[in-house]
Amino acid sequence: MDISVIVPLYNEEESLPELHAWIKRVMDEKKFSYEIIFVNDGSTDKSWQVIEDLSSKNPEVHGIKFRRNYGKSPALYHGFKDCEGDVVITMDADLQDSPDEIPELYRMITEEGYDLVSGYKKKRYDPLSKTLPTKLFNATARKVSGIKNLHDFNCGLKAYRKEVVKNIEVYGEMHRYIPYLAKNAGFDKIGEKVVHHQARKYGKTKFGFSRFINGYLDLISLWFLSKFGKQPMHVFGLFGTIMFLVGFIAAIVVGVAKLWAMHHGGSYRLVTESPYFYIALAMMILGSQFFIAGFLGEMVSRNSSERNKYQIEKKI
Repeated sequence: MDISVIVPLYNEEESLPELHAWIKRVMDEKKFSYEIIFVNDGSTDKSWQVIEDLSSKNPEVHGIKFRRNYGKSPALYHGFKDCEGDVVITMDADLQDSPDEIPELYRMITEEGYDLVSGYKKKRYDPLSKTLPTKLFNATARKVSGIKNLHDFNCGLKAYRKEVVKNIEVYGEMHRYIPYLAKNAGFDKIGEKVVHHQARKYGKTKFGFSRFINGYLDLISLWFLSKFGKQPMHVFGLFGTIMFLVGFIAAIVVGVAKLWAMHHGGSYRLVTESPYFYIALAMMILGSQFFIAGFLGEMVSRNSSERNKYQIEKKI
């Protein structure tokens, strides 16, 4: 099979028939063998009924229905798990991504040898409240990931070699950093293509401002795990050693200062009488505990057998 198109969706009943017809037209014109996997992420409208109807009339259409809303990453995880195409295309269901881009994305993977090609919506039809944070977010992601040639990490329109999606694990909200995940897995030939961005035709966006905060937190976690996930002692040992040496030297200084004052008849007081001693001590202990607890929690999450277990109601 040439292409698998994976479409995560939540409450997009109006756009699905038009999106399917558009994808089908492009595929038929280019004579691709293909499948379309719609992943219904707990929609409360008639999205699943539409998918069932499309599947009954079109053998290339498949569907996965979650019992509740889990998010885009779980939807992509199961889409990647079930897909069979040599090239995998992901796109949003809101008609803002153009299926006309698929042939060129396919060519870049098969002929130019890219592992992953990410879309770049250079001209966007989103409000400033969304585009400005997006630019700041992408600038930070480029810096942290080292993938300098990508301008839009979170673009839903991407193309992958099959081997890429079968060897990365998308969990939590890590769909924003699939290029970074691919790079860490050894797939470092990552390209970009300027793609057409369309204004939303039906409904309204499902993403709020909280995604930018969550995005930065996820980026920090991913960077930390990629640097120190296999050798955490390199960072914790370094911090622990520095903290111990600073504390040891400080204790010697305080002790010597007190002995000097006692020997020369000067006034002195106990170290424990100073409130700054307790403030500094509490900050060091709490800071260390919070940081280690966060890291251990992330490690437990990544190694938990339940991390990608979601309730699937139906498959077609």
